[in-house]
Amino acid sequence: MLRERAPRVPPGAGGDRAVSGSNVIRVGTRASALAMAQTTQIAERIAKAAKADIELVPVTTEGDTSRASLASLGGTGVFAAALREALLRGEVDVVVHSLKDLPTADHPGLRIGAIPKRADARDALCARDGLALADLPGGARVGTGSPRRIAQLAAARPDVVAVDIRGNVDTRLGKVASGELDAVLLAAAGLGRLGRSDAATELLPLAAWPTAPGQGALAIEVRRERGDRALERALEAVDHATTRATVLAERLVLAGLEAGCSAPVGASAFIEDELLFLSASVYSADGTRQLTSSHAATPDSRSAADLADAARDVADRVVAELLGNGAADLAPREESP
Repeated sequence: MLRERAPRVPPGAGGDRAVSGSNVIRVGTRASALAMAQTTQIAERIAKAAKADIELVPVTTEGDTSRASLASLGGTGVFAAALREALLRGEVDVVVHSLKDLPTADHPGLRIGAIPKRADARDALCARDGLALADLPGGARVGTGSPRRIAQLAAARPDVVAVDIRGNVDTRLGKVASGELDAVLLAAAGLGRLGRSDAATELLPLAAWPTAPGQGALAIEVRRERGDRALERALEAVDHATTRATVLAERLVLAGLEAGCSAPVGASAFIEDELLFLSASVYSADGTRQLTSSHAATPDSRSAADLADAARDVADRVVAELLGNGAADLAPREESP
C-alpha cells in the first residue's frame, strides 16, 4: 500500500522524528508535482519488491522555497540538502533524488542504494506555434534557469534572448502559453513523468546538445549502514547496472573538473557494441567557446564492477583531455561549503 504524509519543512532538530512500523518504508521526496510523480513510480516498485507498505514523506527544500537563481543559491545541490538531513535524522528510510541534482562528492553517512533505469536524457524545447529551435525568430525569449542551457542556447542561437526563470513545469509552460516567453527548455524525462511530453516541440539530440550529467536518471539514497534485508533486496531489484555505469562516467567528468552541478558542462554516455562511450563538452558562460572530448572503453564483462571500472577509465581520459585543452578556464570550480 502507498500512502502520503502531509508536506512539511524538516525541523532544525530531530524532535519531530517519525516512527516507522516494521513493514513500512518511508520514502522522502521533494514536494513538487514532478518529484512526487517520479518518486511514486519508484516507491511502487520498492513496495512490490520488499513486500512492504510505503509512506511518501514530502520534504520542502531551500531550492523549492527560494526564488533566487540556482547559481546564486550554490547550484542544484540545494534540492538535495534537506532530503539528506531528513534521512540522516531517521525521519525517512530512503530518499529519491533527480540524479542531476545530487552533488558528485560522496556523503560520509549516506550511499546511493540504487539507480533505476534511465528515462530520456535529452532536453526538450517547448515553443509557441510548434516551433523548433532553428525556427524561432530573432529576439525570441527562451526561458531556462540552467547556466548550461543558457550557454548552449547562446552558442546555437546567439540572436535569441535567454531569460532566467524558476518554477515548476506547469509554471514554465504557462509562460509560453501566456505569451510572456516564446519557448522554454526543459528535461524530456520530467515532461514524460508528468504526462506532458506533448508540450515538446523539439527534442534536442545529445550529440549536439549534451545534457547535465545524470539527467533523466533517479538516485535512491540510503544511510550508509545496511538496512533490513527486504529493503536491500528491493534496492537490488530496482537498480539498473547499465544506467549506473553511464551516469557514473558522466558524473566523474564533473568531479574531475571540480565543477558544480550548475556549471556549463554537458555529458552523455551510453553502451553500444560492448563499448562504453562518453562525450563531454564544457562551455563558456556566454557560449562563445566550447571544448569537447569523446572516448570509449571496453568493459571486461557486463558485471557491475567491470562496468564501473570502464566508466572510471573513460572519464579519466575525457577529463584529462578537457583540462589539457583549458577547460578549467571555462567551467568555474565548485566552492567548498
